[in-house]
Amino acid sequence: MSPDCPLAEIMTASEVARYLHCSKAHVYNAINGKIENVPPLPALALGRRRLVRRAALESWISANENGLASGMMPSKLEVGTAGRVEKNHATTVPGRKFA
Repeated sequence: MSPDCPLAEIMTASEVARYLHCSKAHVYNAINGKIENVPPLPALALGRRRLVRRAALESWISANENGLASGMMPSKLEVGTAGRVEKNHATTVPGRKFA
């Protein structure tokens, strides 16, 4: 993607990384769903290469900005005392002990 031409309809991980101002590894983590509380970035697989449709990227960005993606914004019950999201939601129930 050159700076003079508009965004391509289908983008490589490198192009997505430049667009998001992050590393290519972070883009792959987003595609593989490894970023906590963020839905996976939709991508097309061509062998080992992952390609992202520009429309899907824009939609994913909007969903993350607005907090509309399912499972993205934790409720108050899911946030532990240290401000971290608890993996086991049952541990947030006050007064209960779990073995």
